[in-house]
Amino acid sequence: MDKLFTLNNGTKIPRVGFGTWRLEGQEAKTATLNALKAEYTHIDTAALYANEKEVGQAVKESGIDRDKLFITTKVWNDKHNYKDATESFQESLKLLDMEYVNLLLIHWPVPVPGWQEKNHDMWKAFEDIYASGKAKAIGISNFHKVHIASLLEKAEIKPAVNQIKISPG
Repeated sequence: MDKLFTLNNGTKIPRVGFGTWRLEGQEAKTATLNALKAEYTHIDTAALYANEKEVGQAVKESGIDRDKLFITTKVWNDKHNYKDATESFQESLKLLDMEYVNLLLIHWPVPVPGWQEKNHDMWKAFEDIYASGKAKAIGISNFHKVHIASLLEKAEIKPAVNQIKISPG
């Protein structure tokens, strides 16, 4: 069985990833390093998790070539505009100490009045980040049908994924 999915832009993503939500500080670094040693190749983090620095350190310390790994990060939904979304992504790259990520997601649809335009503005920033090559794919997370339909009204690039939480708990 193929261990990869192919996204709508041709990017290959591992079927299983290691999520770093609720991991902090040294625990985040150690757990990520252990996941890499256990042959996970997809690591999922986010600005909101406040562990991108430790994830990046673990990746460096693992000795695994960056091009053999799939790194996902997310911009939180309080970055309601183009400038803030772009700056948040740049900060993520800096903390991860990476030149690019494989997948960049809007972490959650904007939960305030005018959310449609705010999501569009964030998405435009993502499209430009994608065009720059600093994100190999772009997508959304936790969006419902109404949010996706609204986004697609103005999007030039369709989201590659809608990451949703699925867990045994």
